[in-house]
Amino acid sequence: MTVRLAHLSDIHFGGENAPALAAATKMLNADGFDLVVVTGDLTRYAEVVEFEAAAEWLGQIRAPTLVTPGNHDAPYLAPAERIFAPFRRYERAIGPAPAQTHLGGGFAVRGLNTARGAQPRINWSKGQISKRQVEAAVNWFGDAHPACVRIVACHHPLTEMIGGPMTARVWGGLAAARDFADARVDLVLSGHIHAPFVWPYPFADGRTYAVGAGTLSTRERGAPAGFNVVEIEGAAIRIAALGWTGSHFEPYRTWSVDRR
Repeated sequence: MTVRLAHLSDIHFGGENAPALAAATKMLNADGFDLVVVTGDLTRYAEVVEFEAAAEWLGQIRAPTLVTPGNHDAPYLAPAERIFAPFRRYERAIGPAPAQTHLGGGFAVRGLNTARGAQPRINWSKGQISKRQVEAAVNWFGDAHPACVRIVACHHPLTEMIGGPMTARVWGGLAAARDFADARVDLVLSGHIHAPFVWPYPFADGRTYAVGAGTLSTRERGAPAGFNVVEIEGAAIRIAALGWTGSHFEPYRTWSVDRR
C-alpha cells in the first residue's frame, strides 16, 4: 500500500503567492492525494478577511485535509485578543485549534498546536509544546494499528533546521522529539522556516524524521515558493520539495529515507 500526502505550510493569505497557490491547488485536485496537511500560518496577520480567503481555499480542495494553526494565525494587530483569545478567529473560520486527527488508509496523523498568543519571553512567535500535548498524542498513536504509518503535524520544527534561515526555539521541543522517536512516530511535519528540509532525530533508532515544508507566500527565505509531496511505500519514505519556477512546479530537493 502506498500512502501519498501533500504537505503545505505558510501560505499567509494576504501575502500569498497567487500564481503558485493556484497551480498547487490544481495539482492537489488532480493527483489523488490521500490527505492534504497544512502546517499553519494560513494568514499574514490573522485578519478576518484573510481567514475568509483561507477557508474558501480549503473548501476548493477535494482531498481530505488536516490543518494546524501557526503563530501568524493569532491576531498580530490586536494584542489584547491575541493574549486572551488567540485562536478564536482561527476556530471560527477553520476549525478546532487544539488538535485535528486522521486515522485510516494505513496511516494516522495527529495535529498539534505549537503556536501561542503570548509567552513569558519577548518573541511570542516562537514555538512551545507541553508534556500534556505530547502524552496525549503518544497515547492516541497507541490505539492505532502497529503497522500504521504514524505522523505528527505542527507548525514549528521541534528541533532546529541545520543552517536554516530562522529559528523556531520550541520550548519543550527537544523532549517532544525524543518522546515521539520512542513512540515510533515516522514523520513530524512542520513549517515556519519557509524552507524545506528532512533529517532524522538523533534519538531511539534514528528513524523518526523531521520534515519541513516551504512557503506558498511571497515571503521566501532563500528557497522558492513550494510544497512537499510525501510518498510512503513499504520500508521507503520519499519526499519531494516542489519549487515554483514562475510558470510551473519542479523538484527543488528530494529525499529518500528508510522507514523502520
